[in-house]
Amino acid sequence: MTSHDPALTTPTQLVLLGFMGAGKSTVGPLIADLLGWHFYDADQVLEHRAGCTIAEIFDRRGESGFRQLEESIVAGLLLLNRTVIALGGGAIESASTRSLIASRPDVCTAFLDGPLEVLLDRCNQSKNVRPVLQDRDGIEARYAKRLPHYRSATMTISTTGRTPQMIAREIAERVASINPDITQYAKERSQ
Repeated sequence: MTSHDPALTTPTQLVLLGFMGAGKSTVGPLIADLLGWHFYDADQVLEHRAGCTIAEIFDRRGESGFRQLEESIVAGLLLLNRTVIALGGGAIESASTRSLIASRPDVCTAFLDGPLEVLLDRCNQSKNVRPVLQDRDGIEARYAKRLPHYRSATMTISTTGRTPQMIAREIAERVASINPDITQYAKERSQ
């Protein structure tokens, strides 16, 4: 696991990174509850604002059109405080999104890591339609392309063989350890 970045000030936001199926949307609300923060799933916010599903956006605007909308949504969410934000798996491919996150010293990032085969199994069991799963040949290439960006996160959390509650508790405790304003609150909530 990556140690705390000394350039990071007291975090007021946590951004969850990881490939599809990593558990960002499942773990995020649990972390937010433990910290007493708000949770936002960037994909859900995008669908709500667009008035259609991600699959429909892909069909109408293509992946590049989707990524432009996604960048706008992430930029807006990064203006909020005391939030846990689950990014879509590919959001980190955008140089603009990476730059926005990096420009905020109060943003802590957590990479939810797991083997690609496990992540894809989770996706196949999910009810969510994931347009990029249509291109099975490109999945490994997408994962390999994103992995260096994921690994640049403030912390890396293994999800293998762990419950969402265990993962959420670890992340909340680590965020609390670098944010003295929430340390006591988070410790009480995680017990």
